[in-house]
Amino acid sequence: MRNMFSLRDQVIAYLHSLRSDIMQSFESLEENSRFIETKWNYEKGAGGGSINVLRGTCFEKAAVNWSGVGGEEFPSGEFPGPFFATGVSLITHMQNPHMPTVHMNVRYIETGDRYWFGGGYDLTPMGFDEPCDTEHFHNTAKKALPNHYEEYAQNAREYFYIPHRKKERGVGGLFFEYIQDFEIMQAVGNSFLPAIMPIYERKKDLPYTTEDKEIQKQHRAHYVEFNLLYDRGTKFGFASGGNPEAILCSMPPTARW
Repeated sequence: MRNMFSLRDQVIAYLHSLRSDIMQSFESLEENSRFIETKWNYEKGAGGGSINVLRGTCFEKAAVNWSGVGGEEFPSGEFPGPFFATGVSLITHMQNPHMPTVHMNVRYIETGDRYWFGGGYDLTPMGFDEPCDTEHFHNTAKKALPNHYEEYAQNAREYFYIPHRKKERGVGGLFFEYIQDFEIMQAVGNSFLPAIMPIYERKKDLPYTTEDKEIQKQHRAHYVEFNLLYDRGTKFGFASGGNPEAILCSMPPTARW
C-alpha cells in the first residue's frame, strides 16, 4: 500500500499551491480589495486551518479556506482509530446577480489504514441562468476528466438536490467521494479556475437593477437551506468540532425568504 505519510505531504503541498492560485485569480478581479486571513486551531485534536475572506466590488463575499486536522477518533464513528483530514473549500457570493455562485471542495482523509479523496465543484446561478455559462462550465469539467465526467456529473445532480424544494441547487458540476487516486483530485482542482474565471471575466461589468438583487437574494435562501440541512461537509465540520466560522463561511452576506 502506498506510504500514507509521504502521500499526505504531497497532498498538503498541492492544496496550499491550489489555494494560493485561486486567491490570486479572485483578487485579480478586484481593484483594491484583498483576502483577509484568520487562522484557527483545532481544539479537539491537532492542527487547524485558515479562513480567507474577500469582500469587494466584484465579490460581495468570497471565502477560500484550508484546514488540516487530526484526532484520536473519526468524528462520525464510522471508522475505528485516529484520523487526519485536510482540504481546501471555497464559496463565492457575487455583487452582480448575473454572476453565478460557485463552490469547490477537494479533500483528503486518513483513518486507520484507509485513505481516500473526495470533492468536486458546482455552479449555481442566482436567478439568471445562461446556457453558455453552464455549457462552458461542464465542457471544462468533461475535458479535465473525460473518463469520469458522466459518473461525477450524475453524482453532483443527485448530491446537490434540495428535497423540500424538489429541485437541484444549481446547474451541476462534479462530485466524487471515496476514491484513492490523487491525480483525480488534482484534475478537479486544476480545472476549477478555467471553469469559472472566463464566466466571471465576461460578466463582471454587466449592468443590473435593484430588482435583480432581490431575485438573487431569494435564490440565495435556497442555497442556505441546502448547506444547513443536507451538506455533508457542514455536518462533518460540526461533528468533528471544527471552527464554526470556517464551517459557516458558505453562508451569503444577505438572503431573503
